[in-house]
Amino acid sequence: MPESESAPPPAKSPDPAGGSQVADWFNARSGLYTWSKSNMRRIFPDHWSFMLGEICLYSLVILVVTGVYLTLFFQPSMHTVIYHGSYAPLQGIRMSEAYESTLHISLDIRGGLLVRQMHHWAALVLVAGILAHMMRNFFSGGFRKPRELTWFVGFSLLPLAMFEGLTGYDLPDDLLSGTGTRVVQGGVLSVPVVGTYLSSFLFGGEFPGTSYVPRFNAIHVLLIPGAMAALVAVHLMLISHHRHAQYPGPGRTNRNVVGFPLLWVRAAKSGGYFFLVCALVALVSAVAQINPVWAYGPYRPDQVSAGSQPDWYMAFADGLERIMPGWEIRLWGHTLVLDVLIPLVVFGLILAMIGFYPLYESWVTGDDSDHHLLDRARNRPVRTGFGAAWMSLYILLFAGAGNDVIATHFDVSVNAVTWVVRVGFFVLPPLVFLVAKRAALGLQRQDRNLVLHGRETGTLKRLLTGEFVEVHELPSQRDLHILTAHDQPPPLAALPPPPPGASRFTLLLARLRLRLSRAMYGGQNQIPKPTAEEFWAHHPELLDEEADRR
Repeated sequence: MPESESAPPPAKSPDPAGGSQVADWFNARSGLYTWSKSNMRRIFPDHWSFMLGEICLYSLVILVVTGVYLTLFFQPSMHTVIYHGSYAPLQGIRMSEAYESTLHISLDIRGGLLVRQMHHWAALVLVAGILAHMMRNFFSGGFRKPRELTWFVGFSLLPLAMFEGLTGYDLPDDLLSGTGTRVVQGGVLSVPVVGTYLSSFLFGGEFPGTSYVPRFNAIHVLLIPGAMAALVAVHLMLISHHRHAQYPGPGRTNRNVVGFPLLWVRAAKSGGYFFLVCALVALVSAVAQINPVWAYGPYRPDQVSAGSQPDWYMAFADGLERIMPGWEIRLWGHTLVLDVLIPLVVFGLILAMIGFYPLYESWVTGDDSDHHLLDRARNRPVRTGFGAAWMSLYILLFAGAGNDVIATHFDVSVNAVTWVVRVGFFVLPPLVFLVAKRAALGLQRQDRNLVLHGRETGTLKRLLTGEFVEVHELPSQRDLHILTAHDQPPPLAALPPPPPGASRFTLLLARLRLRLSRAMYGGQNQIPKPTAEEFWAHHPELLDEEADRR
């Protein structure tokens, strides 16, 4: 029996440059094409608030690029030199090489001042972007399962960015930054037992020493940026793994994402937004002067610059220190400087309360389901009150950090400003919490009335009986969906019985959990959303129209 011959394979088009072979070789070893094919069509929801996270990423890119440029000219040395540069008022003044090189960058290097100011402004924008992005996720519930780890990683970037800015702020060794460094040293010394050892390690002996600029430079250039880069990578991987959460709307559920693909719609938008952020930072840096170090002079431990203020993101901690009474106690032969130690502890506790809030809410609600739809702030009144109270405290302490500036500009006593902030520290957050909670409940009630009764049009209609009624217009189907798509978790009714022999602490903790759950989701803390039965009862004509249509 003769053997059959198979048809020859189709000839491939010639590839004289060998481009496809190189691409196949690279993909076989990296898997980049396979990964791109499965991820470049990933859908991203389209909402302006998602750009807040991109502002953080783009500001970080600007910081890296400008930081590399500045590193080429900055001398991280405390070695004393005599200034003979182009700035006449400081001619012949003794200063550190760090301050001299900062003057050289600002006044002699072409474009140096612009790059340095872009670096400083980008740092301020980065912290502002992280804080705004964090608050957006807080108010919308973007931290709920399965995104708790994403929240913790993103939140960790806030203190890292703050300390990254602080170490960079201290590097020029001018009078203003030196004053800030002295405050840092005072905070380190206030740590019980090990404070003096930490200060000696950080500053290489007595303050200011000759080592803190090189050490701060290493922290600023290597340690913190490396940690931030690792956290950003983990944050992006977690976002890619869990996909983006989205606001409620027609066709949006916990099982899908409605938006635009990464390639090319999202990529084009993000690319344009990157250039817009860079242009805005460059424009502000070109027209708004920040940190003119030549006007302050070199740092001297026996001098303090008048009206010295930290960058806005550290004003929270500085305000706590300024309003704290000068308390000191002695225990076992050691002095505890409470006027510095307590503000540092309170600062850390307040940040930790926001950082670990997802664990608290998950514990109180007992909710273990996945959430891919975000909340409207009004639908979580207690959470909204917590966030508003925290923000009010942040703003209040920002004012407290400028108590001397407020006193001189408004011709009032600095003691009066300090006492106002002290009283406000205890009064303002609870007051703002109650106001924000009541406002959220009022908006919930307004949404309920809008669904059941519609919007007042101002048009009067006379019925056959002679009665005049106002015509109401029902919301669109899209608006009705948004107004009613949220879930309302009930408070915990009861907990499983404790195991035999449970401690008294366990029983008290279970009782506390029930009370907190009722305080967050009880009848007085949320307005029941209208049910379908209530809607049709208020609009029987729509039910008749639906029946006729069928």
